[in-house]
Amino acid sequence: MGETSCEPTAQDADLARARAGDDAAFTRLVAPLRRELHAHCYRMLGSAHDADDAVQEAMVRAWRGVARFEGRSSLRSWLYTVATRVCLTALEASGKRALPMDLGPSSAHAVLDQRLRTDISWLGPYPDADLAHDAAAPEARYAQREAVELAFVAACQHLPGNQRAALLLFDVLGFSAAEIAAMMDTTTTSVNSALARARRVLAKTLPVRSQQQTVRAIGDSTARTLALEFAGALERGDADALVALLTEDVTWSMPPLPHWYSGVDAVRDFAVQVPMTRCPNWRHRLISSNGQVAVAFYAGADAVQVHSAWAIAVLTLRDHRIAEITSFLDPGCFELFGLPTVLA
Repeated sequence: MGETSCEPTAQDADLARARAGDDAAFTRLVAPLRRELHAHCYRMLGSAHDADDAVQEAMVRAWRGVARFEGRSSLRSWLYTVATRVCLTALEASGKRALPMDLGPSSAHAVLDQRLRTDISWLGPYPDADLAHDAAAPEARYAQREAVELAFVAACQHLPGNQRAALLLFDVLGFSAAEIAAMMDTTTTSVNSALARARRVLAKTLPVRSQQQTVRAIGDSTARTLALEFAGALERGDADALVALLTEDVTWSMPPLPHWYSGVDAVRDFAVQVPMTRCPNWRHRLISSNGQVAVAFYAGADAVQVHSAWAIAVLTLRDHRIAEITSFLDPGCFELFGLPTVLA
């Protein structure tokens, strides 16, 4: 029979050094978990920028508290405890993030000269290049990329903080109810109750099929082709080609603009009157956002002029067509994806 080694691991050594005040050792400890902690904070807060701040604050708190970390839980569990509590505090101050659909009914015709609504906390896009395709734990209900899809994160915004945290920690990350109770300083019964209520809300709001399931069914190449044809139709000003790509109940929203459009006729009217008419020339780059195919659009005065960042358009697919277009009109989003804000 083999013997279990009691030799200290590299993580053990770094933990001992971090407790003694070694900043480099602490950095090595947390580096492998930083990306997944960032995704967790995005799911909690609905903003990649807010997730940046939350992770930074969590790292500061963890560094200050590492000397008191006794190892009763795993390092990963402890860091998620710190990050989740940071997010819950942030939610108390900021509340939920919205999409235009949350504000009121759709518009039947293009609304020209809309004003940006800066008084609303808007849901933002998320760069997903480094996220795993599988679940964080065997017990998790959702894969990592599935749990940053727009529909999932938008649905989470309608949950109170404690329900949101319980759902994400259990169904996305695979922590047990007992572990979550310890993280949130509550009881297992309270965690199970919050989890049940959160699941009921998501069951009513999430689509039957996730975008990960949709893309697996139609293939990556088909998804990319739909995105490229969408970009090409806009660039050519070809309304008929655009409509041919859309489902009958397609929606188009453009946060931080409050108005949104539902149905082929309304979407066509908007496309013709605004992007195809008021934006003379387009360029694009195909990207991935929120586990979905997306297009980064740049607008310019003509083909030879500088093109400036205009929108990250995240596409939701269904039945080999585009069912939702969510265009984030924030040039600051381009930096999240490592994209330039101008094209010469």
